[in-house]
Amino acid sequence: TTLTLIPPYSSSSATLRLSEKFILLLILSAFITLCFGAFFFLPDNSKHKRFDFGLEDVLIPHIESEKEARHKESLRDKIRADHERALQEAKEKLRKSKEELKAEIQTEKTKVVEDLKKKDGPKPLPPVPMPKLVGVNDGDPGDPDTKEKRDKIREMMKHAWDSYRQYGWGHNELKPIAKKGHSTNIFGNSQMGATIVDALDTLYIMGLHDEFKDGQEWIKQNLDFSVNAEVSVFEVNIRFIGGLLAAYYLSGQEVFKVKAVQLAEKLLPAFNTPTGIPWAMVNLKSGVGRNWGWASAGSSILAEFGTLHMEFVHLTYLTGNPAYYQKVMHIRKLLAKMDRPNGLYPNYLNPRTGRWGQHHTSVGGLGDSFYEYLLKAWLMSDKTDTEARKTYDDAIEAIERHLIRKSNGGLTFIGEWKNGHLERKMGHLTCFAGGMFALGADGSPDDKAGHYLQLGAEIAHTCHESYDRTVLKLGPEAFKFDSGLEAVAVRQNEKYYILRPEVIETYWYMWRFTHDPKYRQWGWEAVQAIDKYCRVSGGFSGVKDVYSSNPTYDDVQQSFFLAETLKYLYLLFSSDELLPLENWVFNTEAHPLPVLHLGNITLPGSETQR
Repeated sequence: TTLTLIPPYSSSSATLRLSEKFILLLILSAFITLCFGAFFFLPDNSKHKRFDFGLEDVLIPHIESEKEARHKESLRDKIRADHERALQEAKEKLRKSKEELKAEIQTEKTKVVEDLKKKDGPKPLPPVPMPKLVGVNDGDPGDPDTKEKRDKIREMMKHAWDSYRQYGWGHNELKPIAKKGHSTNIFGNSQMGATIVDALDTLYIMGLHDEFKDGQEWIKQNLDFSVNAEVSVFEVNIRFIGGLLAAYYLSGQEVFKVKAVQLAEKLLPAFNTPTGIPWAMVNLKSGVGRNWGWASAGSSILAEFGTLHMEFVHLTYLTGNPAYYQKVMHIRKLLAKMDRPNGLYPNYLNPRTGRWGQHHTSVGGLGDSFYEYLLKAWLMSDKTDTEARKTYDDAIEAIERHLIRKSNGGLTFIGEWKNGHLERKMGHLTCFAGGMFALGADGSPDDKAGHYLQLGAEIAHTCHESYDRTVLKLGPEAFKFDSGLEAVAVRQNEKYYILRPEVIETYWYMWRFTHDPKYRQWGWEAVQAIDKYCRVSGGFSGVKDVYSSNPTYDDVQQSFFLAETLKYLYLLFSSDELLPLENWVFNTEAHPLPVLHLGNITLPGSETQR
């Protein structure tokens, strides 16, 4: 580098001229300020003759009037009193303990924050056209026998809700035997009223409007997401965001939309990973995310990061914020680029490296709703998201090839792929797939609609057998297909029933597509068994062994019992006009979201994804 020297004279002369100008400007400014100050700010006493710009008050002394003297004295007294008060307050402060002072400071801080909130308020959401809503109530089945059964299911919902209202209000779930609130680590052990949010749409479609209003009022007054709680992104999305969005669409009450958006904003930091695959858990206050300790080598779980699409598309639609849509589309694009062993999606993906964890594939827990949401993304887009449909079809083809088998007794089941071989075991969670195959039958490639409807019916039959082969006529958590034992649980820790909905969900979808009366018959068997063996005075409880005639209770009334199990049963005994499948798509927690007939409207953010 070269250093260029500038002759010193040019610099100094320029500086001199500049400084002269600056001094002149300063003198001029001072003179103008003095004149204006004299003119505007010196006291104007009308008793004196004005002369010389009112400066006579300074130049000519005058006698104070009695009134002015009194005024000055009272001013001095006020200053003295204020001074005394300030000294007294300071003395009192010094006597207080450190904890009391901290508490006072915190109160002041909170007050300032609240005042700011009142001042600014939440930003209003942009107005968007409400999707056409069809069949949001009634659904009278017509014949008296079916109506009587439907009324019984409604009564069970009322018992579950009233018990929670009485013994667990505000808690996430209910312990119906102990008659107190209950929570699990998926909600970060904070009181977020999960049962209230999860149950709202069921209450609404059942016409339990007083109960719905109670829930709405609690949400308006108490549902607060600025808590120091580490929650499951997946569970909070499907139960809370799904539940709030469904309640908003069904009732039109703005509070549900506002709360859903507030919560969604708290989930976004979970996506701050090297790959954009979200963490399993996020702290709602700090935004710090992490994965479950038990998941393969710090991996995220397919069914968790793959079950966000429906809710996030609706969030972008309602808010105009493209971030939600872009986050879920980024996940889809990333998965599309990855190699899949045997065309199957492993259940674990590392969010740091973008590599698969152990090669374990399941249509049950850890995998299930990923496949469901591929199909439902297509349905919810009014069948325009053909990329989602193609991804679903390819995944189902690989599942059929590698995971679906027929037992020696002729039962079709879906096994689990573990480290290169098929485990001949099926979970209760996997039983949802019968309904999924039926729902996806129309639109299948190569005219395979009939094949998939038949496959759905076979899965429904297998899952009914898992119920029918128990003492209580309720299905176990998992059941095997080997060594002569079929559709039966072998391990003690797989014999429990925790009020799960998946089998009934499949009955309902099969009923809608076939109207075969056996599905209502099977559903009614489940109603009777639940009412007989799970009902207690304080609500409904899961049971620990479905093969025992004298089962022990697990003492938990799951929020999904109200959100899903009772909703699907009620729909099974309602007419098809209640929440028709042409207009509504159910999220994986049975929260109905409307099909978005977007037409020429482009979702914000979608143009950048092409």
